[in-house]
Amino acid sequence: MILETRGLAKFFGGLIAVDRVDFFLEERELRSLIGPNGAGKTTFFNLITGHLQADEGGIFFRGREITKQPVYSRARLGIGRKFQSPTVFDELTVFDNIRVATRGSSPPFSLFFKRFDPEYDENARQLLERVRLGKKRNWPASKLSHGERQWLEIAMVLGSKPRLLLLDEPTAGMTPAETRQTAHLLKEIASDTSTVVIEHDIKFVREIASKITVLHKGAILAEGLLEDIAGNDTVRKVYLGREDV
Repeated sequence: MILETRGLAKFFGGLIAVDRVDFFLEERELRSLIGPNGAGKTTFFNLITGHLQADEGGIFFRGREITKQPVYSRARLGIGRKFQSPTVFDELTVFDNIRVATRGSSPPFSLFFKRFDPEYDENARQLLERVRLGKKRNWPASKLSHGERQWLEIAMVLGSKPRLLLLDEPTAGMTPAETRQTAHLLKEIASDTSTVVIEHDIKFVREIASKITVLHKGAILAEGLLEDIAGNDTVRKVYLGREDV
């Protein structure tokens, strides 16, 4: 077990954003987190990363309670997150974006010098190959397509060598071809890094064929494989309002 939440809750005044959620994620598991807008998905991520503090319950990472730990401590323990909108350094090359990310624990002044340790350079090269950007390593990041910028940011998060990767709608704005490539990429990543993906694209969820957790009004409505979720009438009604899950 890499991640567990017990009775996790977050309230905003009278609004229950996350409603006493018990969640379990195994090592090297790829999980999809779905639900209608306002279901509490992003708030749940914010609680795991420490961007929000829980009002009730606990969060455990690799058996260690981290409920009260700040964001930087959780990142150091191995929790990496990519937000929905890609944030890369447009003025740098694709390769230099990765170089900076892989040197995140180095002294800040060292990032301004061109001379990099060969070990960091090799890590950067491997990450770029992994996310299908090796041939564009010398491109300015500003020249990448939207989907490629998403891949670059995934690589930047992977540069910190997380044990748990949280992705918020990684295929938003992608072309169908980029979406298919992203599905393959995430399955590769999950072979050694536990991954949770917030996603609205059911076709993409089908492609990654992961276990699914459905949130509704801050609580877990259903959980299981895609066929289990697709056959759940309550999920169809509250999530999609149609019969084509």
